[in-house]
Amino acid sequence: MTDLDVLVRRTAQRLARRRVGAVVAAVTTDGTVVHAAGSTGGPAAAVPDAHTLFEIGSVTKVFTALTLARLSLAGTVHLDEPLRDLLPPGARVPSRDGVEMTLRHLATHTAGLPRLPAGLLRRALTHPGDPDPYRGCTTDVLLAGLARTRLRARPGRRVGYSNLGMGLLGLALARRAGTTYANLVAEAVCRPLALADTGVTVDAGRLAQGHTGRRRPTPRWDLADLVGAGGLCSTAADLVALLRAHLFDGGELAEAVALCQRVEHRIDRSRAAHLGWLSQAPATSADGRRRFWHSGATGGYAAYLAFDPEGRSGVVALTNTGRPVHRAAAALHDRLAATAGFC
Repeated sequence: MTDLDVLVRRTAQRLARRRVGAVVAAVTTDGTVVHAAGSTGGPAAAVPDAHTLFEIGSVTKVFTALTLARLSLAGTVHLDEPLRDLLPPGARVPSRDGVEMTLRHLATHTAGLPRLPAGLLRRALTHPGDPDPYRGCTTDVLLAGLARTRLRARPGRRVGYSNLGMGLLGLALARRAGTTYANLVAEAVCRPLALADTGVTVDAGRLAQGHTGRRRPTPRWDLADLVGAGGLCSTAADLVALLRAHLFDGGELAEAVALCQRVEHRIDRSRAAHLGWLSQAPATSADGRRRFWHSGATGGYAAYLAFDPEGRSGVVALTNTGRPVHRAAAALHDRLAATAGFC
């Protein structure tokens, strides 16, 4: 067993100790290593593997933004096109200081929108026993809430992470393409990369049972028409393929992958928001190299995806427990960067 094998296996075991199950993968120039630990839960409980399905929460945003990049390069949409042009006639979209929000603003979290749709927090407080806070986010509900939303900043001014914004982006892109979000992502991203197991509707028999942070079973979330913010399921194998497209050969998606990384809005000296991704120069990086990453969480699952385009390394971590995995996964990535080439 190589040093890389040991690191990945130990990370999976460490995550599983305080969760129900976990799958961890590392990608380097020498190949990919995947290890799993714990259980998938449910009546057919087994040790998870690279092909076990998990909800990936906000890692969905990476897929939504990559879809935007592909449609932009094809001329179907334009990054600086106003959101209102892609919504139903009569939809009211707020602006501030005379500046309208664009698709670029939505994809980089600079639209000035709040984190959640109007009324969602109130619903969560008044229905504390409901495990799915997003199920009522239909197009009508989202657009009605958007009409009465006051922007927190002028679009393009600063980064303010927004599930609402990325959900609206997914909804808008699907409308322009004349299809559903699920079909659009399948055609724009999953088909070219042969991601056979990534989607909104998946084989329930292969989906790990979700659990709360206290390891109690909990049902799936249904994000309705906010699906572009966090409604996809995927596997470690598919997410490794997505990372490899960003690290080595994007094939049909190469231009779109490059565009997602190239577009940026600086948060501070070390951090930036890109199309779908966030990036940071880790404290452990002596040369200022940037790491692109995104985490995700739903009521019963958590995910983390990261890659270093210069160091050509990446990590995937998935769990069927609503407990974050990003610290352990980022620590594994630090080890990869510190010992590049050892595997």
